[in-house]
Amino acid sequence: MAEARRVRPAELFDQGRSNAEIARMLGVSEESVQRWKRVWEKNGADALRRRPAAGRPPKLDDAQVERVRTALEQGAQAHGFEADLWTLERVGLVVERVTGVVLSRASVWRLLTGRLGWSLQRPERRAVERDESEIARWVAHEWPRIKKGP
Repeated sequence: MAEARRVRPAELFDQGRSNAEIARMLGVSEESVQRWKRVWEKNGADALRRRPAAGRPPKLDDAQVERVRTALEQGAQAHGFEADLWTLERVGLVVERVTGVVLSRASVWRLLTGRLGWSLQRPERRAVERDESEIARWVAHEWPRIKKGP
């Protein structure tokens, strides 16, 4: 949609419309139209099209990411960890085992949240001995008695 908003002015520039008129038609600022016009005059309409993201390409390709996803979905214990809990360090070790690529903690985080769509989850802290039925009984019978008083 943003690309269409930048490409449409090229047609309007060709028609000789003013920057103010184009800005009103597209619902953008005149400054944006002026910027687009400078780019259009210098490099043509193609320069207004979307360009691929700049920067270094990712270390893992899509097939490797899917192999990592499959490995992580098996759980941490399947990879020799004592508790079935993923940490950035553990995920990094699995990524290295599965793909041979070493990632920094920050890159592991970007992999998990960006490419895999995972989010931070913290385990609930609950006593193993917790008895839900006893808690429900206490809340239903003992708590009202205590709240009433003597």
